[in-house]
Amino acid sequence: MGRCYSDCVPIRYPPLSVNLPDIWLISDERIDAQLPQALSRLPRGSGFVFRHYHLPPAHRRTRFEELARIARRYGHVVVLSGTPREAGRWQAHGAYGAPRRLAGGPATLRLATVHSLRELAQASRTRADAVLLSPVFPTRSHPGASHLGQVRFHLMAARSGVPVIALGGMNAHRARSARIGKWAAIQGLAKSPTKSFPIHS
Repeated sequence: MGRCYSDCVPIRYPPLSVNLPDIWLISDERIDAQLPQALSRLPRGSGFVFRHYHLPPAHRRTRFEELARIARRYGHVVVLSGTPREAGRWQAHGAYGAPRRLAGGPATLRLATVHSLRELAQASRTRADAVLLSPVFPTRSHPGASHLGQVRFHLMAARSGVPVIALGGMNAHRARSARIGKWAAIQGLAKSPTKSFPIHS
């Protein structure tokens, strides 16, 4: 039992200083104008991942600070798409990205993006605290692309040694129907009506 635990779950030191939210809003240039309002509608203590890859570096930093200020006002956890060192410099709660991008650097919240069992194993080796497994359902971000589906998502999630956050075509209704406790969305959260989100599990 002890061997399985040590093999499957990476040991972190020091322990995380933030709780892992159930609901995560992912930024995107298509919903930039809706982000301030979307952040205000999320349940207090939700998560916000800032990407905005389309912006030049200086403008990206400015937009991050604007949105991070709003997010913190509502007690949200703010994560930067970048390396752990970049997240520290930007005073984010953590870093988001492919497993190899999260390897090394200071202790911070690490959210790894994964799409396969191979990447799931890579995330464990790179000290990920949670993984965003996608795409669960068809998504407008990648029209026509293959997706995991509910059954395969749960089978893969069961192989993870860290919490799994569902991403891809997610919204509050699908999260409830698929019995998914932690989930993330772009347009599914930016354009949802007020008070449509489930209570944290």
